[in-house]
Amino acid sequence: MMGNQWVLGIRLFFLSFILVATKYTCLRAQNSTSSCHERERLALLEFKQSIKDDYKVLSSWVGIDCCSWKGVRCDGATGRVAGLHLRGNYAYIHVFKGDYYLEGDKVNSYLAELRHLQQLDLSRNNFQGCRIPKFIGSFKQLSYLDLSYAEFSGIIPHHIGNLSNLKVLDLGSNYMLTSNDMAWVSGLSSLEHLDLSYVHLSQANNVDMVFYMIPSLTYLSLRRCDLTNADLGLHLNSSKILPNIEHLDLSSNSFEGQLPHFFQNMTSLTFLDVSRYYLSLAWNSVNLVNMIPSLSELHLSECGLHNAPFSPTYLNSSAHSNIQYLDLRGNSIEGRFPSELMNITSLKVLDLTYNSLNSSIPVMPNLLKLDVSDNKFEHIELVGIWRQCHLKELSLTYNHFGGEMIGPSSNTSECSNYALEVLEADENDLNGLIPESVGKLNNLRVLSLSSNSFTGSIPKALERLRSLEVLDLFGNRLTGPVPTFLGNLTKLDLSHNQFSGSIPESLGRLTGLTLLSLELNLLIGPIPESLGRLTGLTRLSLQSNLLTGPIPESLGRLTGLTRLSLQSNLLTGPIPESLGRLTGLTHFNLQSNLLTGPIPVTIGQLTKLVELDVSENSLEGVVMEAHFANLSMLQLLNTSANHKLIFNVSHEWIPPFQLRNVQLSSCKILNGFPHWLQNQRKLEQLVLSNASLYGLLPTWFRNLSMIDRLDLSNNKLIGSLINLPFSEYTRFLYLQDNLFNGSIPRSMCRRRRLEILDVSSNRLSENIPDCVENLQDMSMLILSSNGLSGVLPSSLGNIYSLTWLKLNDNNFNGQIPQDLGKLGHMEVLDLGNNEFSGNIPKWIGKKLSELRILRLHKNNFTRGIPHSLCKCSSLHILDIAHNSLTGSIPHCFGELSGMVEAEDSQWFYEGIYSIDVIQVIKGIELEYTTTLGLVVNMDLSSNKLTGEIPPEISALAMLMGLNLSHNHLSGSIPDSIGNMKALVSLDFSDNQLSGTIPPSMAALNFLSWMNLSYNNLSGRIPTGNQLQTLIDPSIYAGNRNLCGAPLPNSCSNPENPPATTSKKKYKKANGLRKVWFYLDITCGFATGFWGIIGVLAFKKEWRRKLFMIAEVTMDKVYVGLQ
Repeated sequence: MMGNQWVLGIRLFFLSFILVATKYTCLRAQNSTSSCHERERLALLEFKQSIKDDYKVLSSWVGIDCCSWKGVRCDGATGRVAGLHLRGNYAYIHVFKGDYYLEGDKVNSYLAELRHLQQLDLSRNNFQGCRIPKFIGSFKQLSYLDLSYAEFSGIIPHHIGNLSNLKVLDLGSNYMLTSNDMAWVSGLSSLEHLDLSYVHLSQANNVDMVFYMIPSLTYLSLRRCDLTNADLGLHLNSSKILPNIEHLDLSSNSFEGQLPHFFQNMTSLTFLDVSRYYLSLAWNSVNLVNMIPSLSELHLSECGLHNAPFSPTYLNSSAHSNIQYLDLRGNSIEGRFPSELMNITSLKVLDLTYNSLNSSIPVMPNLLKLDVSDNKFEHIELVGIWRQCHLKELSLTYNHFGGEMIGPSSNTSECSNYALEVLEADENDLNGLIPESVGKLNNLRVLSLSSNSFTGSIPKALERLRSLEVLDLFGNRLTGPVPTFLGNLTKLDLSHNQFSGSIPESLGRLTGLTLLSLELNLLIGPIPESLGRLTGLTRLSLQSNLLTGPIPESLGRLTGLTRLSLQSNLLTGPIPESLGRLTGLTHFNLQSNLLTGPIPVTIGQLTKLVELDVSENSLEGVVMEAHFANLSMLQLLNTSANHKLIFNVSHEWIPPFQLRNVQLSSCKILNGFPHWLQNQRKLEQLVLSNASLYGLLPTWFRNLSMIDRLDLSNNKLIGSLINLPFSEYTRFLYLQDNLFNGSIPRSMCRRRRLEILDVSSNRLSENIPDCVENLQDMSMLILSSNGLSGVLPSSLGNIYSLTWLKLNDNNFNGQIPQDLGKLGHMEVLDLGNNEFSGNIPKWIGKKLSELRILRLHKNNFTRGIPHSLCKCSSLHILDIAHNSLTGSIPHCFGELSGMVEAEDSQWFYEGIYSIDVIQVIKGIELEYTTTLGLVVNMDLSSNKLTGEIPPEISALAMLMGLNLSHNHLSGSIPDSIGNMKALVSLDFSDNQLSGTIPPSMAALNFLSWMNLSYNNLSGRIPTGNQLQTLIDPSIYAGNRNLCGAPLPNSCSNPENPPATTSKKKYKKANGLRKVWFYLDITCGFATGFWGIIGVLAFKKEWRRKLFMIAEVTMDKVYVGLQ
């Protein structure tokens, strides 16, 4: 017994020893591979140094253990780097999103040190057109290589052919990549997956080797490679061509005619895409699907099949028993639905989008998914929603049916149960109510009826669809309250409708929601606290409503939120600090509310934030570096129009982000021009207008080479313009209302993409440089209110894209260059308040026929008004006042149709800029900006014009202002002036007009200012309507023969005043009145005088009493005065 115990003890001892030793060995082995080899670590660091990493993709590449670095995978046994996975998300057309990609002009050769590399992925980064490095061919163990979407260019190095272990090679979507010889593919004996999409192979030799030299290939994509039939190797033994291929994409090349016979030996092929292979001439001679019985998915989009009718011989059920997916998009198949397709009983998915079908769709019992979008069905009934009992997905968008979406009719055999799970009927011009019968589709998961014209409320039956996951009713005219939904909704989009009332608290019970969009409705009241329970929400959009109250603190619990859009409401109170917990947030917009208080520092915790817009509020306080401490991914920052917001950051601050768009206008920036901008190398838009900036532009400012839009207007910046950013990308440059001086530098002419240049209201001097003609994209050139001088360079006429030219309020002289007549698209020409002389050129009317504003105000032009101006039929403003023009007003002005008929008031520039034009209306100078499109005015005042006012001018029914004052016009005011119904301001003062004021003027219902003073007008002033409000007598001053209100002299015959009175009759009647007047006075005087004096003469007692009364009265007066 004791012996056994002893043996057992020895066994336990050795067992424990073995376990400890094993554990120690394992730990030691683990430690031995925990860090990579030093040479490989240094190679990776060299690669990091050679690349631009603005998005901190390689931020973890620090320390000695490179195996723990993000994207680096080491072999567990050897510690060698075996995998490098640096896939980015670079997009060729940039959109604001959470970017994470690398940039560089080469792939550093130090990567060649990674000799044991098995997987390399550099896809979706930006290598800026550099070549694929040859050293990649030295990675003998490489089995996976992905360089797609990385902007490589040049010729594919043949060294890649050395990678005999390679199984996956993806060089696709490098649009500048090409090849001159494809023989290198013969060395890829293990290759299974090859993607050369968008690689240019039209000049390459041995392209056919791709088809027969890689027997292991199962996946091949040659999409859009510029291939022709000659590249398909039709002369080869078809048995050698891709015997194991399963997925083949030959789409979007230049194939046509006969299909290659090698398809018949591809017995493993399940996927084939020959879209844009022009098959119309070969369809009847080749039974494509009979050749490939294994095929289950076939893409024949845009193959010209409309010229080749389907044949039931080739489309029968036995031949196509394996086809489950058939794509016939974009073949212009017209008229009836191809009934032959009903013979393909194996068919599950049928895509007929972008055709011209217009007949009834038959029932196909085995079909599960049908897409007939973008056809020409006239009625939704032709699609047969209520006949398709077995269909699970139906898409019929962009058919523009019109009419109502009605339920099943009595003639339709209604299904006992509908299998339909997805119904998409967007953009079909459907109107009326959403039918209650939609509630019969009880398996519906997705219902999308967006961009139609449905009215009324959401039907109750739809609210009860418990399987519904996605409801998209965007862009209709639905009204009523937001309903209470049941079910498992994950996406609810009711935006762009007319829903009213408050947001229901019950939405907080839809805990599966990932998207909630109620934007652009008429919703009122507060944002419910219950929305804080929607913890799965990734996007919340409540913008453009009438919501009030504070932003709920509970929204801080939506930690999965990526987009929060609350802009354009009436929200009040502070921004909740709890929103700093939304660490997944990428887009945060509170623009245009009534928010107050400071921007919380917790915003700096939103590490994934890409866009932050809090503009147009009443925020206050100080913005400091701490607000941006962790915002390394921020690309858009907009705090504009918060007038009490102060930016106070030090000159030494280096931000963690690389912004593309900065808008800090109408905020207060301390410490002068913000120095932190010098590190923003990707800046495209910089808006610092009205930001309390002062002093000189810093010299480093010229190095911001990506600027597209720069706005420094309304500040106190001084000095010359030489330090402006020099960027070939700059299109919009706004520098108005500053104190810049000196000349316009010639370097301005090198910004060849400039579209708008505004340097108005500065202190610039000297001439416009001749080189301005280099700005061929210029549409608006605004140099007004400076001290520029000299004659205009004729080279201005070579900027053919110019539509707005404002040079007013300078010191230009000479004549208008005739070359400006080449600017046939000119809409606004403002040369007012200069010293131009000579005639108004006749070519203005003949060649600038699209002019809408012509302003030559206050120059030295002489002679007559050219009749050719009448050809500028679109004119809205004609201002040639304060010159020395003579002659008469052209009668053809009545043909200026832009002043006759109402036009679109938004004809003026609707882009990212508004312009101002000064006009004298109601006797004062007014500056019009946002309402400029509404102004219709003619000002010919302060010239030397003679003759009568042409009656044709009264045809200008849309004219708001007419000023002919301070001329030498004669004759009468046209009787038809009452036809100018839109007149607000009328000034005929200081002329020689005569006759009466036409009674029709009483019909000018909008007239609020008028001046007819200092003419020779006569007769009664008309009364009634709007004229009753014009009670200032100065309106009619200097017209001696006018009478009636508001003048003090009344007319003699108020009942029926004569239109004219001859002087002879007037004098005769007046003389008789005088005789009788004097005779009455004489008789009255004689009777009164002798009646008293005669009595006193004969009555002595009366004389004594009178004198006594007089004496007593005098005594009393004397005593009173003492």
